[in-house]
Amino acid sequence: MIAATRSGSGKTVLTLGLMRALARRGLRVAGRKNGPDYIDPAFHAAVTGRPSYNLDSWSMPPDLLRRLAAADDADLVVCEGSMGLFDGVPADDGSGGSSADVAALAGWPVVMVHDCSGQSQSAAALLAGCAAYDPRIRVAGVILNRIASERHRRLVADAVARVGLPVLGSVPRTERLALPERHLGLVQAGETGDLEPRVEAAADVVAEHVDLDALMAVAGLPADVAAGGPPAGGDAGVPLRPPGQRIAVARDAAFSFLYPHVLDGWRAAGAELAFFSPLADEAPPAGCDACWLPGGYPELQAGRIAAAARFLAGLRAFAGAHPVHGECGGYMVLGQGLVDGEGARHAMAGLLGVETSFARRKLNLGYRDATTLVSSGLGPAGTRLRGHEFHYATVLDRGGDDPLAMATDAYGAVPAPAGSRRANVTGTFFHALAERHGSLKLPSCLRPC
Repeated sequence: MIAATRSGSGKTVLTLGLMRALARRGLRVAGRKNGPDYIDPAFHAAVTGRPSYNLDSWSMPPDLLRRLAAADDADLVVCEGSMGLFDGVPADDGSGGSSADVAALAGWPVVMVHDCSGQSQSAAALLAGCAAYDPRIRVAGVILNRIASERHRRLVADAVARVGLPVLGSVPRTERLALPERHLGLVQAGETGDLEPRVEAAADVVAEHVDLDALMAVAGLPADVAAGGPPAGGDAGVPLRPPGQRIAVARDAAFSFLYPHVLDGWRAAGAELAFFSPLADEAPPAGCDACWLPGGYPELQAGRIAAAARFLAGLRAFAGAHPVHGECGGYMVLGQGLVDGEGARHAMAGLLGVETSFARRKLNLGYRDATTLVSSGLGPAGTRLRGHEFHYATVLDRGGDDPLAMATDAYGAVPAPAGSRRANVTGTFFHALAERHGSLKLPSCLRPC
């Protein structure tokens, strides 16, 4: 587990550099990502050539987590943490969603990437606190990041060594460790045209300033590579039941937030996936019995989507006979219209009543625990789902559609209507990670029949 004391410490670029540097040594490396982030795993996959799975202890049951954490055909799993090591929902049973929860469940040692900007010996106090805070985990070493000078390095490294933590590397401040960003995080892997030279540069920095032999020893190579392993009995079930036997899945620069573990689960359940590109004006492929529009950046492509006459006509015709579901960006495209960041309105599919705007941006962020009110592509009425919402859209008009689900957050807020449904079409702002047992306590007037 590659973790830090806070967000912005440089975990992502150093993780990518570590993956490539280890691969140069002939190791088969697999990536994982703590939490519901859907951007970082795509970078891991581009660097390693293997799928990278999200691991979220709040949304996912433990058996599913163990199965996704397993090394499969790799020699080593490198899991990128999220936020600070212990940040998550307060929970005593390991279900808080923190990087520490996943490290404890999988039995992984933790390597801290610490941003040393603006401090020296105080870094040792922070890191010693992390090492002592949670007895479930083992902080096995530290990579000092953004070191300003040799004197700075000595001050920090000597102090960290005094608190008993091995220093596995000291990385200087450098522009060679950078990736472009935008409002939901990094610019996506598929859109970063110079990704390969950036990764190679990061690997060069890591190879020069990190003791890879010591890091491999921390990981227990060649033994104990997959300490988490699959649970006894192997199969932990399908994260989300497939919405159909042959599923039309939108996939392009506007519809790219697809969780690999969900797609793999659908395939494992016997479903066939047929990908199509709305931006290329492609309609849902013939012969499919369900359509899934994932999230992404439709607000950056709203004009092209509105002009994609074949896609919109095909989607409307498909929805007349088959279920269609949209998540976040997909939900907005199913609505009446989308106002972009410059204030221009673009007509969308009109299959749901929702109208959204990015001219009036509002951050919506957090876990969601939802129970569906009717049967849909997400399952029968009463299906309980856990997932995550992260967008900047403002809802201008909900359009009078019935809600799809009742949802609360991770802190037990009163359940409120979520999403929309109209005939065969449904949509939600939350991205579903896994189905869970049980259901929310709903008001009697809103319980599924």
